[in-house]
Amino acid sequence: MQYGSVPGIDKPVSRLVQGTVMVGSRDLDAGFALLDGIYALGCNAFDTAHVYGGGDGERTLGRWVRERGLRDKVVVITKGAHHNVDRKRVTPFDITADLHDSLARLKMDYIDLYILHRDDPDVPVGPIVEILNEHHRAGKIHAFGGSNWSYERIREANAYAEAHGLVPFAVSSPQFSLAEMVQPPWDGCVSIGGPSGAAARAYYAATQIALFTWSSLAGGFFSGRFRRDNLDQFTTGLEALCVTSYCYEDNFARLDRAAQLAREKGLTLPEIALAYSRNQPLNLFSLVGCQTPAEFADNIKALEIMLTAAEIRWLEDGERVDA
Repeated sequence: MQYGSVPGIDKPVSRLVQGTVMVGSRDLDAGFALLDGIYALGCNAFDTAHVYGGGDGERTLGRWVRERGLRDKVVVITKGAHHNVDRKRVTPFDITADLHDSLARLKMDYIDLYILHRDDPDVPVGPIVEILNEHHRAGKIHAFGGSNWSYERIREANAYAEAHGLVPFAVSSPQFSLAEMVQPPWDGCVSIGGPSGAAARAYYAATQIALFTWSSLAGGFFSGRFRRDNLDQFTTGLEALCVTSYCYEDNFARLDRAAQLAREKGLTLPEIALAYSRNQPLNLFSLVGCQTPAEFADNIKALEIMLTAAEIRWLEDGERVDA
C-alpha cells in the first residue's frame, strides 16, 4: 500500500480509500469481515456519508472502528450537507446539524476528514469557510474539503481563508477517470476528467491539493461488462446510470485502447483504468467500493503500475507520440 498526507490529519492516509456504502447493520458479520480484510491489506482510510443508509452507514462504520479498537489507527471520512428533495443544504446551519448527527452516529469525538457532499454556488464561500473553521477550532474535524465542488469554488474558498487567516480546504473530491462523464449520474456531480476537465487538472497539479477522486472505473464502465451492443440490458440502478453517464463512442474508443494496453502488459482492464488515474501529476487518493478483499488487493497492484506520458496520451485520445 502507498500512503500520502493531508494537512490537519496526523496519520498517513492510504492512497486507496475504501467506501462503505455496501456495509450496513443488516449483515454485520459480512460487513465487518470485508472491512477487516481490507484493513489487513494496508487500507487505513474509510469513507461514509450522512446520507448513506439514512445514517446506518455511519453507525456501522463507527461500530466496527470501536469494536476493533482502531480509532487512533484509521482515517474516518464522512460527508454532509447533501441536498434533499426540498432544498439545497450547503448552509452553516445544515453543515452544523449534519456534523453533529455524524459524530453521534459514529460515536466519535472528532472526524478526521469532513467533506461537504455537494456545493451550492449561489451561497457565498465566506460563511461556509467560517463555520468549518469554527468546528475545526473546536476539534470536531481535523481537516475538511468539498465533494463535487468546481475548482473555481475551491480556489475562491481558499482565497477567502488566506485573506482572513483561516484554515483552507485541504481536499477536493470530484469524479475522475479515463472515461469522460458525459452526463452526471446525479444532480450536482462534478468531474475533472476528459478535455473539459483540463483546466481543473492543471489547477490541482499546480496546487497539489489532495484529490479524493470517486468512480475511478467510471461506474463500472471499465469492468468490461458494458459493450456497444448490449447496453439495452442495463435498465435499472447503478448499471443504468453507467450507461447514461459514460457509454458513448469516445469512451468506448478509450475502453478499446485500455483493453489493448492491458493485453500488451499482461494486466486487467480495471488495473489499466485505475493506473491511468494514478499516473497523473496529481496528489491523488482513489475512492473505491470493493466488494471483497481480493478485489481490493487487485487495486493495490494498480498503484505500482507505471504508464508513460505517451501511453496516457494514447489512452486519452488515440494519438501516438514518442515517449
